[in-house]
Amino acid sequence: MDLLLQLLVNGFINGSHYALLGVSFGLIFATTRIVHFAYGPVFTVAAYCGWFVSGAMGLPVVLGFAAAIGAAVVLGVLSYLVVYRPLELNNAPHLVPLIASLGLYIVIENMVGIVFGSGVRVVDDLSYEIFLVGPLFFTEIHVWQVASFVILGLALFAFLRHTRYGKAILAMTDNAEMARVIGIDTFRITILVFVIGSAISAVPAMLILLKDGGSTHMGFAAVFMGFVAVFIGGIGSLKGAAVGGFVLGLVESLGLWQIPTEWQNSIAFVVLFLMIMLRPQGLFGTNRT
Repeated sequence: MDLLLQLLVNGFINGSHYALLGVSFGLIFATTRIVHFAYGPVFTVAAYCGWFVSGAMGLPVVLGFAAAIGAAVVLGVLSYLVVYRPLELNNAPHLVPLIASLGLYIVIENMVGIVFGSGVRVVDDLSYEIFLVGPLFFTEIHVWQVASFVILGLALFAFLRHTRYGKAILAMTDNAEMARVIGIDTFRITILVFVIGSAISAVPAMLILLKDGGSTHMGFAAVFMGFVAVFIGGIGSLKGAAVGGFVLGLVESLGLWQIPTEWQNSIAFVVLFLMIMLRPQGLFGTNRT
């Protein structure tokens, strides 16, 4: 029983991480219909910029978070302006932005490797409190992971529901063409969406850096888990992306009860395959979506 409770706690913690990835990745896709695979290297660049400030330069971690967020926002917006926007203006077929996104992924990831090298980057001289609650074990970083989802999730929900720009984002998510007809500046809203989605992605990137260290390939897990969370919840549903993240985290953690640890990364592939076969519209999606 103690093992089961610990696995549930671990699943909830990992789920909060995947939920943030799903919400930030899903926000960009739901609004723009761009499968932004370059989200992965944006995640990586954010972590490495945070490492440079807090690890290499030894500045406070809060400044590392600020650097990570700033780098992610700049790179995310540039991805849209330099790559996706010209394709949009030229009415490129839907497959072209996808291919361009994959190309951008490869280019940025290799540039990170050239600049920083292939070694694992860690922030030294940091100590984290360990919590023991009965038989359960978790660390300060785990608390930050859950708290970041709660704070950012509530902030995003309030922004989308109670601000003019948030409502414009929801209108674009529902029907971008109709939003344009009624006078919404879809270009400005798209920029805003890339700013928000990229900024949110930098937070879990920094937390993973502080917990496990950073590598040039860490973005693959981020974009893949974000994509799976979105698919589980239902494409176009931010609530579904959050729920999908927690489902993925719990299934992955409980899977370790019977599956060897080295197979952990395969669980997400199995979950994605089962969703495609059994409910391709996702938990909160519709057949129309």
